[in-house]
Amino acid sequence: MSTGSGAASAPAPTTPESTRKSSMFSSLRIRNYRLFFAGQVVSNTGTWMQRIAQDWLVLSLTGSATAVGVTTALQFLPMLLFGLYGGVLVDRLPKRPTLLVTQSAMALTGLALAFLTLTGHVQVWHVYLAALAVGLATVVDNPARQTFVSEMVGPAQLQNAVSLNSANFQSARLVGPAVAGLMITGVGTGWAFLFNGLSFVAPIAGLLLMRSRELHTVERAPRGKGQLREGLRYVADRPDLIWTIVLVGFVSTFGFNFPVYLSAFADDVFHAGAGSYSLFNTLMAVGSLAGALLAARRGTARMRVLVVGAVAFGVLELVASAAPSLWLFALLMIPIGMFGMTVNVTANSSVQMSTDPAMRGRVMSLYMMVFMGGAPLGAPIAGWITDAYGVRAGLAAGGAVAAAAAVVIGLVLARVGNLRLSVGWHRGHPVVRFVPRERERERVAAAA
Repeated sequence: MSTGSGAASAPAPTTPESTRKSSMFSSLRIRNYRLFFAGQVVSNTGTWMQRIAQDWLVLSLTGSATAVGVTTALQFLPMLLFGLYGGVLVDRLPKRPTLLVTQSAMALTGLALAFLTLTGHVQVWHVYLAALAVGLATVVDNPARQTFVSEMVGPAQLQNAVSLNSANFQSARLVGPAVAGLMITGVGTGWAFLFNGLSFVAPIAGLLLMRSRELHTVERAPRGKGQLREGLRYVADRPDLIWTIVLVGFVSTFGFNFPVYLSAFADDVFHAGAGSYSLFNTLMAVGSLAGALLAARRGTARMRVLVVGAVAFGVLELVASAAPSLWLFALLMIPIGMFGMTVNVTANSSVQMSTDPAMRGRVMSLYMMVFMGGAPLGAPIAGWITDAYGVRAGLAAGGAVAAAAAVVIGLVLARVGNLRLSVGWHRGHPVVRFVPRERERERVAAAA
């Protein structure tokens, strides 16, 4: 992998195929990945439908927003508590059979909720239990899915496949809630749960239809003591990994608290109600989808793209915090979503590509813990700043922290890799990049 940072790492071998810019959908030429992708299209839509239906059902059963928050916490808490242990298991287990088990477990959860709701026996503790069960399955399912991508497509197409996975998820984010809304108002929440449960047939069928001989199999880690500590030491000894994960932590903790910010802007700043809140989320999803598709065209995951994307994301949040009108604020959601997705995709693929396959499950579980756990930890901070100083100050603070963290970590990585910042012009356009100090000295000496 070419990181662009020169950090002390063991980059993946580079081939002509991996260095040139890929087509936007090049990884879909691989049969096994096509089956996986098609299954995820259906399943992701069902997942988003269940999220909406689950929150609506809890609210209708209890009338309490706190109860909705408890449901969300139960679904994400297992990843925070047990995510690293899930990574250890994933490194030991074969990925495809593991995914068949976790996907089946989540399907049964959706079907159980559908049965209870459609028969009129559902109680709020049933929903709590279902959310916890999905969260526990996710502890293993998430790192298994992340690492299985490399086994399906190989290193040359990994960046493209990770980007298309993100585009897939964002497309479902646009379609799923809309379909769920129509289904809930038309026939009730139980049918949304039923659709989600049945939607897992698609990814399970895709996994069963894959050709094992076409997978890029990797050696599994043997069962042994101290594997969790071994994974943490591995990350700690790799500046390119640890600083990438730290940057993702800052951005997700302080910059991704959009449920807090967008609802407050819609209600308190622009006094426009739920329709505007929905518009903000939709436009951000459009930007995220565009960011994922643009990332799919890049052949490699460069560290400079990650750092510049994080800086742009933070700066755009600062600009949005001062937006004087609703429509300007709404339009800014598109580039904010695009650069936020650029950070996510670039960090995800660079961490996977530069990690030893035997360690990938543990490293990706740590990455997902930081990424998914950042927003729940940062939401109370964002809420406190918003309540005390106003939502504009809250969004500005989040953007400032994200941008400052990106600048500092970019400089740290440059120093670790013995790089310097080079600013120049190429064909009439400004070019900002990190270059090795030795190469720069040779260039200056040659010019003299």
